[in-house]
Amino acid sequence: MRSKEKGEKRAFREKYAVFCLLSSVFCLVILFLLARGTPALAGAGESAPADLDRLLANGGVALERDHVLVVARNLDQPLLPASTLKIATALAALRILGPDHRFATRFYRNPAGDLFIQGFGDPMLISEEIGAVVGELRQKGLTQVRDIVLDNSAFALEGQTPGIGATDNPYDAANCALAVNFNTINIDRAVDGAVRSAEPQTPTLPLMAELAAGLQPGNHRLNVTAGAADPEATSARYAGELFRAMLIAQGIAVAGRIRQEPVPAGLAEFWTHQSSLKLAEMIPSLLQYSNNFIANQFFLACGAGRHGYPATWAKARQAVNGFFRQEFGFAEDVFFLEEGSGLSRRNRVTVRAMLDLLAAFRPHAEFLPAESGRLLKSGTLTGVYAYAGYLRRGDRLDRLVIILNQEKNTRAAVLLLCEQLRPSR
Repeated sequence: MRSKEKGEKRAFREKYAVFCLLSSVFCLVILFLLARGTPALAGAGESAPADLDRLLANGGVALERDHVLVVARNLDQPLLPASTLKIATALAALRILGPDHRFATRFYRNPAGDLFIQGFGDPMLISEEIGAVVGELRQKGLTQVRDIVLDNSAFALEGQTPGIGATDNPYDAANCALAVNFNTINIDRAVDGAVRSAEPQTPTLPLMAELAAGLQPGNHRLNVTAGAADPEATSARYAGELFRAMLIAQGIAVAGRIRQEPVPAGLAEFWTHQSSLKLAEMIPSLLQYSNNFIANQFFLACGAGRHGYPATWAKARQAVNGFFRQEFGFAEDVFFLEEGSGLSRRNRVTVRAMLDLLAAFRPHAEFLPAESGRLLKSGTLTGVYAYAGYLRRGDRLDRLVIILNQEKNTRAAVLLLCEQLRPSR
């Protein structure tokens, strides 16, 4: 009996040892996968904790590293992207117009001494740039001007920018072929009612007093086209007043008035100004300040670049959506830009399409807003909360897309969860 008991105990100890060994190996495998961020499990793409499902009432999310989906939900559902769409607009402009593209503004003079200014959609025609332009005109021999004549005919828009509101907020400024300072104006109204420019590079203009009527004392940045019966005419007036003040400040006499009129056929060109910034150098301002005006100047320029002037919304849609269809294979029922800023609720993308865009945009990732290892463009409309960009770890840039079309904004919580799930190295 004792020998039998000893045999049974020996067999038990051997089986127990094998069990312990297998358990140890299993634990080591689990620890190894956890240390690597479990890419083997995440490769299925649709694996994510239940917490993620509770945060997504209607939307999609993806986190991708080296073409392996770490997190993925609803990759192919068409969604409203809000301002994350600006990444698509920037990429289209880089490919259609080219990173070295410069925007032209042309100047003409007639025998009567009128100065014609013809715009071609320069999105960065700001006060500092205009000061330099006037200096160049003076060097070309311009000493006096009768009328300042503004020509906006390079754009023939079928209505205002899709999605803009009727507010005086700068993000609702109208697009025009000849527009200065993003069609916004920065004014200061004193307690006694006096109105002056709130920035040193911009002189005080007559238009400022009209826009300040009814405003409380303080600093106000306004959309100059808000409430205008003819936004193009108001935009032209603003440009004309700014050019007149700058011309006078540099010793060039201006005797006449400001008016709108196309450049007469056959009038000889006096000089053409090329924007001091190349297109690629403008993109950080577009993305980091989420500038709707710049986005749609790019969008319209793409249409004119492919289909000729005058620029129209239809040409822009044809050019930009055609580019994405040809280069990426995106069908319009899942990827469509009605305009380039993300304001329109007819824009749509899928999370999968945005991932593809981010792969192509990778060389320009540094143009995006950067904070704490994140290179992300946000997007927000009522009921739309989105992020698109990259999570940096060392030399790695993991692609991230979060697009929520829901009442509750859980965007920040989804981002934190994705950061927790990403591979540790």
